[in-house]
Amino acid sequence: MAATQSPSLLELQSYLIPGLPSSVYYIPAFLPPATCDVLLSTILATPSPRWTNLSRRRLLSLPSPLTGKSRDTLVSSAPLPAYLTDEILPNFQTLGIFNYSPHGTPNHVLVNEYLPGQGIMPHEDGPAYHPVTATVSLGSSTVLDIYSKSGSEVDGSERRHWRVLQEPGSLLVTMADCYTDTLHGIAETWVDEDLREETVSNWGLLGSKDQFRQGWNSRKMRVSLTYRDVKKVVWVGGRAKNNILGSR
Repeated sequence: MAATQSPSLLELQSYLIPGLPSSVYYIPAFLPPATCDVLLSTILATPSPRWTNLSRRRLLSLPSPLTGKSRDTLVSSAPLPAYLTDEILPNFQTLGIFNYSPHGTPNHVLVNEYLPGQGIMPHEDGPAYHPVTATVSLGSSTVLDIYSKSGSEVDGSERRHWRVLQEPGSLLVTMADCYTDTLHGIAETWVDEDLREETVSNWGLLGSKDQFRQGWNSRKMRVSLTYRDVKKVVWVGGRAKNNILGSR
């Protein structure tokens, strides 16, 4: 996705994280604290039965989980909740993040809650989605570990590793080669250590560097909102897609 194709994408280029496979962007103050507080309160008020409890975290898959043998189909009869779209999707549109996705806008949000000490194994998001993810962080900072798929101890080559520090209210956008050619995960730890300019890829883009000058960060409860566009969608009840998610 060339930055010259859209003025909004040119604006996004100022948030490009250097040194990673193309293209990863970090916006430190994407949402103001008051908006983050309202979002977090709304999400945590979701009744327990609606959450899916995993061994390392709990999650919400909105508007519904993916189905099918390959878990690649979104069956939907309702839009994404307004609290996840009203203030966030216009900002995505301004930046042009989903301009070239099949539906021109995200149609799925995965909400993950991480308590201190919880994480997620390195993984890839896979082909069910258009190769763009936009993740909003709420509550606490954490380190996202990104690994190249190529390289291993078996063949003697080194698998490359990058670290991205995600602050509350921040937005992390992953596109292109970084979406397809890397894995990402969060270590199961209570404290992220060795935080400095030489080890954190987005250090120059952080909004609150002073908070991490001591070189470590004690995690608290964090909620992530990962927006994606599922390629294959089945609309229940014959409703047109633009009535579900709005036109491009």
